Amino acid sequence: MEFQLIAELLLLGSCTGFLAGLLGIGGGMLLVPFMTFILSHRGVPDGLAVKMAIATSMATILFTSVSSVRAHHKRGAVRWDIVRGLAPGIVIGGLLAGAGVFAVLKGQWLALVFAAFVGFSATQMLLDKKPAPARQMPGMAGQWAAGGGIGFISGLVGAGGGFVSVPFMTWCNVAMHNAVATSAALGFPIALANTVGYVVGGWSLPAPLPGALGYLYLPALAVIASASVLTAPFGARVAHAMNVRQLKRVFALLLYVLAAYMLYKALA
Repeated sequence: MEFQLIAELLLLGSCTGFLAGLLGIGGGMLLVPFMTFILSHRGVPDGLAVKMAIATSMATILFTSVSSVRAHHKRGAVRWDIVRGLAPGIVIGGLLAGAGVFAVLKGQWLALVFAAFVGFSATQMLLDKKPAPARQMPGMAGQWAAGGGIGFISGLVGAGGGFVSVPFMTWCNVAMHNAVATSAALGFPIALANTVGYVVGGWSLPAPLPGALGYLYLPALAVIASASVLTAPFGARVAHAMNVRQLKRVFALLLYVLAAYMLYKALA
């Protein structure tokens, strides 16, 4: 890779690692738009660039999630009971998305799905609707079903699931800081299941760039992951210093910007 590309990916990895710790989103919603831009300007067809950006983004969450969740766990913020309840469904949903639906859908449709769900999540967070006082996390069957939806949607858009799991948990009266920390922990099973799916689904795909493995762009993965694991703990520390209203506003505004960009890419 040329020096400019390495510099771009290092900056991108640093920012996404920080956001992974700050918002529990795995950084994927920042990575996908920028990786799409980077790959498109290096000769990868737009439809394939979107898919490679989504797959590479998801794979980086394997690293940022571990770094981020360690920082949150030290503060006792991770709800491991929720992680255990959602993880089985997440793995099943992620495998279905990564190995099946992802390979069939066109890149344009994936970009539209990305924009729609991110925009919806931003609206829910910005409105800050208070959940019913008696509402709690569903039983085991309900958590498996919710996990399946989170894993499936995450696989289609290449994000760690925070844009779905954080609103879902706050809707179930989980405190915002606990929801962010738990979402960071859920990023690992989401990323693992979907990355396996991307490799299986794109196994016979001709490599558009040196170092590509199916839908994964391995050189970008290595550079971004190296930078992101260093900045994720800092983001987690900042998250615990912010109040809930500030955290929700930052989350919502970030999502709107990224949804608008991917909508533009899909329509253009």
